[in-house]
Amino acid sequence: MPGDRKIGVAMDFSPSSKSALRWAIDNLADKGDTLFIIHINPNSLDESRSDLWGKSGSPLIPLSEFREPEIMKKYDVKTDIEVLDMLDTASRQKEIHVVTKLYWGGDAREKILDAVEGLKLDSLVMGSRGLGNVQRIILGSVSNYVMTHASCPVTIVKESCKN
Repeated sequence: MPGDRKIGVAMDFSPSSKSALRWAIDNLADKGDTLFIIHINPNSLDESRSDLWGKSGSPLIPLSEFREPEIMKKYDVKTDIEVLDMLDTASRQKEIHVVTKLYWGGDAREKILDAVEGLKLDSLVMGSRGLGNVQRIILGSVSNYVMTHASCPVTIVKESCKN
């Protein structure tokens, strides 16, 4: 039901994940929904934070903090102006809540599935890197794995030709 849904967007700040964010905002988000930006940082945390957030991820970070470079630096995430602009605009125009959940290290596929379960998402939107057949066989497809194993509907958005 619109207005109380939890919509996740897997965000690695690549063009395809930005297309996924744009698609989620344009096609799914509605007044009162919560948009969860899920980012898996491939770097490991220092030992003290690893003990605290290694498995569960960061606390939920509201948009007001996500847009502050000093705060995001503490989480080892670079500020992306294009993403912030999209989120700020969507938050104001569509009257949605935007929060970020960060995970570190480990297998991105499993971390995304952890987020789906932990946040109790109603749906997940993610980009596709567009790997060729050989690369997909060798490297595996994160989007294909998540789509197959997630407990909620998953929408895969290919990178827009306009970008």
